[in-house]
Amino acid sequence: MSKKLHIVSLGCTKNLVDTEVMLGRLKDFEMTDASDEADVIIVNTCGFIDAAKQESLNTVLNLDAGRKKDSVLVMAGCLSERYKEELSKELKEVDIFTGVGDYDKIDELLAAKQSRFTPEVYLIDGEQRVVTGSTYHAYIKLSEGCNQQCSFCAIPSFKGKLHSRDLESIAREVETLVAKGYYDFSFVSQDSSSYLRDQNISDGLIHLIKRIELIDGVKSARILYLYPSTTTLKLIKTIGDSRVFHNYFDMPIQHINDDMLRIMKRGFGKAKTLELLNAMKALPNAFIRTSFIVGHPKESDEMFEEMAEFAASFGFDRLNVFSYSDEEGTTAHEMSDKIPTKIINSRAKKLGKIASTIEETSLAKLVGTEVLLVIDGESEEHEFLLSARALGWAPDVDGEIYINDHEMDEDLQYGVMYRARITEVAGKNLLATVKAHA
Repeated sequence: MSKKLHIVSLGCTKNLVDTEVMLGRLKDFEMTDASDEADVIIVNTCGFIDAAKQESLNTVLNLDAGRKKDSVLVMAGCLSERYKEELSKELKEVDIFTGVGDYDKIDELLAAKQSRFTPEVYLIDGEQRVVTGSTYHAYIKLSEGCNQQCSFCAIPSFKGKLHSRDLESIAREVETLVAKGYYDFSFVSQDSSSYLRDQNISDGLIHLIKRIELIDGVKSARILYLYPSTTTLKLIKTIGDSRVFHNYFDMPIQHINDDMLRIMKRGFGKAKTLELLNAMKALPNAFIRTSFIVGHPKESDEMFEEMAEFAASFGFDRLNVFSYSDEEGTTAHEMSDKIPTKIINSRAKKLGKIASTIEETSLAKLVGTEVLLVIDGESEEHEFLLSARALGWAPDVDGEIYINDHEMDEDLQYGVMYRARITEVAGKNLLATVKAHA
């Protein structure tokens, strides 16, 4: 009998790709959703900010509490890497520790029941992975590490400097997935707009777009995690001209006040950031997602109000709000003028309400229009509703469209593109009628 595997992937989509690589190495295991039946339990942890770290620790401890005798509990990923000495010493519940360098060696670690922390960060390059969660969409990792020096971010301390994948390695992976039926792709990394800059190529994403457009079968693509100071007007125009890449722009700007951007070491001030955002917004059917941090050390009431007013007025489609997390090893951690937690929470609440209004406004604009969408399955909301995603949106983060009617002479299929008319907004979701095949 094959052994059973229960695996949990926490944090970002980049972590998910690494989890899928581990699944590719453990194909002989039978997957189970019941952790108490598993012979091996793996948690791919996140070590980004306090909330993510706590979630990772709680997940590990909860799984340990319910696991069966003689099972093996593995703690992998960013949190394990960032605090390897402390966790290895204190977390006796875990059998195997590994960080961010050995995802493709997980089978060897299990066979030897051995912890290992390879110094180099692992970056996928041709290894077979098991894509999860979709039959038509896959995330493609562009690079690992980051050369930026943002005051609040600890990622470079445990992920290292930028290390880009070879362009042909990416193309081969996409071609392999297309052959398996995948046609929608999201390209991800810590700083996607710096792709290939470590190889002295300044227009790496433009080369990527041109190369992916040559692959028959790629119908839809988007780039996630652009960084303002490495995003160019030329790149925005290239995306706008593409027949494959959506005018989808995910660029976390974190703030808009000039002094705060300088304190955050963001590399770009307000004027240049606005130039990029306005160029994005000028494109047809543009979709703009961003993130803001509230309560960074030295953020005055006036700085926050400037950010809040900008967020409310610019016309973003989605906005993430992060409360400042005081991370050791960052320059912000050493700063004075820390903002009290009560004020941070108040600011986050106010900006959170603005973010909700922004999303409602963006959704309302779609009522009466036709969109391309893909049906993912039955909705958890109601048995008579189908759950779909607008093809121009990123999976999981941009929302859900409920299909409550169709004008087809056949049953609707999952994973297939359709044209649909948006009929109304229902809370934070849209209702739509399917009209025809795309």
